[in-house]
Amino acid sequence: MSATVTTPAGRMAALARAELILLGRSRSALVTAVFIPLVLPLSVRSATERMNLEDAGLTVGLVILPAAIGFSLLFAVYSTLVGAFVARREQLVLKRLRAGELRDAEILAGAALPATAIGLAQCLLLAGACGAVLDVPAPRAAHLAVVGLGLGLVLCVVLAAVTAGFTRTTESAQVTSIPLIMVSMLGSGFVVPMELLPDRLAAGCELLPLTPVITLVRGGWTGDLGAADALRATAVALAWLGVGVFAVRRWFRWEPRR
Repeated sequence: MSATVTTPAGRMAALARAELILLGRSRSALVTAVFIPLVLPLSVRSATERMNLEDAGLTVGLVILPAAIGFSLLFAVYSTLVGAFVARREQLVLKRLRAGELRDAEILAGAALPATAIGLAQCLLLAGACGAVLDVPAPRAAHLAVVGLGLGLVLCVVLAAVTAGFTRTTESAQVTSIPLIMVSMLGSGFVVPMELLPDRLAAGCELLPLTPVITLVRGGWTGDLGAADALRATAVALAWLGVGVFAVRRWFRWEPRR
C-alpha cells in the first residue's frame, strides 16, 4: 500500500480551509476583518473634506482610496492574524502541526491565507466603490498599485506573526496590535497625506512600515510618483519585510507562553 504523497500547496490549502472555518465561527474576528475596514473610510471622508488638497494635487477620492486599502490591510489582515496566530498557539494547534509534514513557513502561510484573501477582496471592492462613488479615475500607473498592495499583504502577515510572538494571551492580542495600527493611521498617510505634513515629519514618517504601501498605491492612481521615489518606497518596504522575517524566525513562539 503506497503512502499518500502531499505537496506544500495541498498542505497549505487544507490548513487554509480549516482556518477559514475557525474564522467564520469567531464573531469578533469577523467584525474586525469585515465590518471595521468598510466603515472607517467614512470617517476619513469628513476629515479630508476640510483639508487643502488642491495644493498637493489630490482629491478627496485619492486620499480615501489608499486609506481604505490601508484599513483593510491593518484590520482584515494584520489585526485578525495576530489574534489567530496567538489563539492557535494557545490551543496547541501550532505545536501539533509542527509534528506533522507541514514546515514552519507552510503553517504560517496556510493559516494566513483566509485573512489575506478577505483583505485582498476588500481592497478590490473598496477601490471599485471609490471609483464609482468618489469619481476616482482608473490608475495611471497600475503596476505601482499592484506592487504596493502585494507588499502590503505580505508585510501585514509577517508583522502579525512578529506581534503574535510578543503576545501572551488571546485577550491581549487586541492590545498588542494597537501600536502599529495607531502609528500607521496617524503617520503613514491614511488620514493626512504625506504631502501635507512638514518636511521633517514627513521624512520620518516615510520610514514607517506601511507608508511605502500607501505611497505606492496612491502613486499608482495619480501617476505622479517618480521612479526614484517608487524605488525608495519599495526598498523601505522590503527592508521592513526582511527585518520582520528575521524577527519571526528569532522570536515567534510555537508553544503557549508560561
